[in-house]
Amino acid sequence: MRHPSLSDLFDRKRADLGKGPLSLVLAEDEVELDSTLQHQIDCGFRDVVLLAPTGVTIAPVLEDRIHVVTHDVFAEGALVSAVNEAVARVPGTWLHYCYNAEYLFFPFCETRRIREMLAFHAEERREAMLTYVVDLYAGDLAASPDGVARNDAWLDRTGYYALARKDPDNDWQPKDRQLDFFGGLRWRFEEHIPYARRKIDRVSLFRAKPGLRLLPDYTLSDEEMNTHSCRWHHNLTAAICSFRTAKALRTNPGSRHAIPTFHWPNSVRFDWRSQQLMDLGLMEPGQWF
Repeated sequence: MRHPSLSDLFDRKRADLGKGPLSLVLAEDEVELDSTLQHQIDCGFRDVVLLAPTGVTIAPVLEDRIHVVTHDVFAEGALVSAVNEAVARVPGTWLHYCYNAEYLFFPFCETRRIREMLAFHAEERREAMLTYVVDLYAGDLAASPDGVARNDAWLDRTGYYALARKDPDNDWQPKDRQLDFFGGLRWRFEEHIPYARRKIDRVSLFRAKPGLRLLPDYTLSDEEMNTHSCRWHHNLTAAICSFRTAKALRTNPGSRHAIPTFHWPNSVRFDWRSQQLMDLGLMEPGQWF
């Protein structure tokens, strides 16, 4: 069933959606949309909401599993505003958000479901989880001119770094346990990426609560929920493996003709396993074994 707005969906199904965990997927186009939605289902999200413009279709096999909502996906802050509406409507629910052609990976996700992982994370008194956006890209742009190829996906094995996140309200001192992370295509081709969009960290898994807001830079209004770990030990982190930057660089006329290939000596084929991401240091299992 397609809903005319997110408000309509929550008015009709708020009790069910509030059980969580709930995933919101914004479709900027139809590239790998079905695979993104299927991946969310396979992760174990109880409900998956697709935010899409009129005319976007999904595979018939997914229609009974996905809540489709008509949404202005090209409005400024389209995903952020949708997430904040969900936060206000289902407090206490674990939420995840992403775009199409993005895939959430967490430690041991091949054999464990998202509810198991969030239950453990909550037991560690954590209400949010840091995720890193790991850029995926096609190895052969002649064969895949939009930069997207699930069967020929590559990522950078090096080139990631973090800087202390400064606090403008405290004489620009570093914020406690908060870092800005960089790397991937946004680092290698930074001349084509606006400065404000070069970070690769998102707080994209968190528990909604009254008054909480997602901010335009994908951090939350509660500073503790932006930290990468608690004070006493390392916590779980996750990764969002994303073709979105590759797709954008190949869609933009300026960058499309300036970049003949994304491949470089530190490219490695992505094997679609969480262990590879842990081995590369792109996510942290913490105390979860």
